[in-house]
Amino acid sequence: MRSKVYLAIDLGAESGRILAGLWDGAQLKLVEIHRFPNKPILWANSLRWDVLYLWKEILSGLALAAKQFGDKIISLGIDTWGVDFVLLSKNEEMICLPYHYRDERTRGMMAKAFRIVPKKAIFRLTGIQFMPINTLYQLLAFKKDHPELLSVAATLLMMPDFFHWLLCGHQAVEYTIGTTSQCFDVYQRKWSKRLLKAFDFPMAIFPDVVFPGTYLGLLKSAVREKTGLSKKVKVVTPAAHDTASAVVAVPTKFTGSERWAYLSSGTWSLMGVETKKPNLSSLAFKLNMTNEGGLDGTYRLLKNIMGLWLIQQSKRSFEASGRKLTYAQLVSLAKKTKPFQYLIDPDDSRFLNPPDMVTAIKNFCWETDQCPPQDEGELIRCIFESLALKYREVLNYLERLTGNHLEVIHLVGGGARNSFLNQLTADACQRPVVAGPFEATAMGNLLVQLRADKEISSLEEIREASFKSTKIRTYWPGKPHPWEEAAARLAHLLSRKKRE
Repeated sequence: MRSKVYLAIDLGAESGRILAGLWDGAQLKLVEIHRFPNKPILWANSLRWDVLYLWKEILSGLALAAKQFGDKIISLGIDTWGVDFVLLSKNEEMICLPYHYRDERTRGMMAKAFRIVPKKAIFRLTGIQFMPINTLYQLLAFKKDHPELLSVAATLLMMPDFFHWLLCGHQAVEYTIGTTSQCFDVYQRKWSKRLLKAFDFPMAIFPDVVFPGTYLGLLKSAVREKTGLSKKVKVVTPAAHDTASAVVAVPTKFTGSERWAYLSSGTWSLMGVETKKPNLSSLAFKLNMTNEGGLDGTYRLLKNIMGLWLIQQSKRSFEASGRKLTYAQLVSLAKKTKPFQYLIDPDDSRFLNPPDMVTAIKNFCWETDQCPPQDEGELIRCIFESLALKYREVLNYLERLTGNHLEVIHLVGGGARNSFLNQLTADACQRPVVAGPFEATAMGNLLVQLRADKEISSLEEIREASFKSTKIRTYWPGKPHPWEEAAARLAHLLSRKKRE
């Protein structure tokens, strides 16, 4: 049988990649075409995304795909991280380089927002976790610092929607990525006019909303000429938020939240369950949970956790001091280190974008009366064990919110390659951890394109295809007692820090 080929453009906060999905009618084989770094740049004393570089690399990757697969390519789609956006003028010119969500301009914007619309009211309208990086607070920062730019904006496009527009000329915001903005109505699944009006944002800049699997158009002629792709190649939006695509690809035979939780592990860790209704309870509000949009009207009740960003930035700190170590070497050092010497809260605000991550972690330890880590192995083990304890905590939240015992954790994404952290997660949570696929976002992206092409017809069939196409590994939990003691110790450290 002649395979059909679909292309996934998957842009993460650390790197971008273009993968081809070769579909034989039963299984999807992933082939990496092109991979490139995604490094923010300092521009006008602020942190920005270099979208012109990203666009150049996307075109280069598509050209490589055209040479390799030619007219076998059916469609392509893009998924990216959430919350960030591009503003276009009425003449479709980019008004400025888009800001990076870690830029400091949103400091104080949440408090300002709550003076306009009470915090609980925002949650009731949007169902979204409160984080200073959210689009809502970025827009408030725009109003404060650059009202002249916002006043001339004609269109706001979230990051994947911006690149879809560059590819085919269609301006729309895909639903799952739109929900990360904290500007969406959680029930109506569209922009919250009530909220946008309350904040006096220009309503006209918010485009129409489309849903995963929507055909956006054919490639622009200029794109075809640059890449060599066929004029028949379609642009189809996947679940354009990378986590939404990753959850689509969870290789389970069970839908709904009754039996399993997911953990999408990358720069961010996102742990949650799939639900049919948003959870806007007082407990969800208190625990600062989020209800992001998913495929086929589902919701992703989850918690954003700082994730492997802590490792990435610690590695950068080590390199700045002359110690160039690979990730594999860091894991090896951590394995040889005595367990549970140091514990941190991965979600402490100081870790969002510190000048030096190692210093930030050591300062946290000093402030909680812990002698800080003395070498690379101790610090990396501290991060891994603290992440595993955070996963344990969030699993407890999810079970309290759903009233279900979650029997297994499906761990997907790049972090699924980290066997050390995966085993720590199984031990801390006392649940089997099923790891894979590694390229879950690309897999989910491609499977939605397959469904748009009528190769498969339902979410159940999508997950069956993912299961058949994925090599998975299961990590079984070990003894619970050390983790119970560590969790109690961390809770004591944090409660004492809070009192002080």
